[in-house]
Amino acid sequence: MASNLRSAHPSEIHDIAIVQQSTTSPEHTTLLGRLPPFLVQKVITEVIATFLLVFVTCGAAALSKENESNVSKLGASIAGGLIVTVMIYAVGHISGAHMNPAVTLAFASFRHFPWIQVPFYWSAQLTGAIISGYTLRGLLHPITSLGTTTPSGTSLQALVMEIVVTFTMMFVTSAVATDTKAVGELAGLAVGSSVCITSILAGPVSGGSMNPARTLGPALASKEYKGLWVYFVGPVTGTLLGAGAYKFIRETNESMSVSSSQRLSSFKLRRLQSQDSANASPGLNPVAHEEP
Repeated sequence: MASNLRSAHPSEIHDIAIVQQSTTSPEHTTLLGRLPPFLVQKVITEVIATFLLVFVTCGAAALSKENESNVSKLGASIAGGLIVTVMIYAVGHISGAHMNPAVTLAFASFRHFPWIQVPFYWSAQLTGAIISGYTLRGLLHPITSLGTTTPSGTSLQALVMEIVVTFTMMFVTSAVATDTKAVGELAGLAVGSSVCITSILAGPVSGGSMNPARTLGPALASKEYKGLWVYFVGPVTGTLLGAGAYKFIRETNESMSVSSSQRLSSFKLRRLQSQDSANASPGLNPVAHEEP
């Protein structure tokens, strides 16, 4: 339930380059020497961003479940989408504003994020979510169900729903975060809107988690573990499929563009060769056959 803004890519690409250099440099043989710069800032940022994501999303859901006159179900879904949008614009340039272990895994799997940072991001995200869950437990007492996501029907229904909505979210995220042709300034709005829309749809079926950390934190604080595996398998599967689908479309489109360019170049080359042959023919005026 997060994104990896293109504005954050320069630092991440730089991190990858440093890791690659350190693996071949004799003076950087320890793990500490292979870690990228500013990792501490990124980890702290992910802790704070995930904390706020879970705090707003699960807090609104808990209040809505307790009494819809306080926060409506639609309002809770909108709050979840808005906090994603806000955090992307606030800290996307620092950590990428992943806030989601499944998103981090998908970016790393398709080489948009360095693998060496993945364990640190996961630790930060889970830490922020768990702290947020227990904070809500203290603030919303005596409410015991702190925005937990559990299957409303069967686990299979919830699993399929989580895969589909997470696929949608990650497909949009990949488009605006990894493709330079997309409008990067609208990345936060696009991702936040996709989270809001999918949450409205998935809420009555699975709760619309799309994020293992967002489910685990409140589950531990509420001691509700029904169908917990769904919210690990579903989002991970959905993000991998979403990122993979957009990568396939993007590479296919780029391949078609290159092929069109090559055909155009070949056509121009044949014209020039034909013209040169005509100019070399006796009795023809070279000036008359020049390109305008």
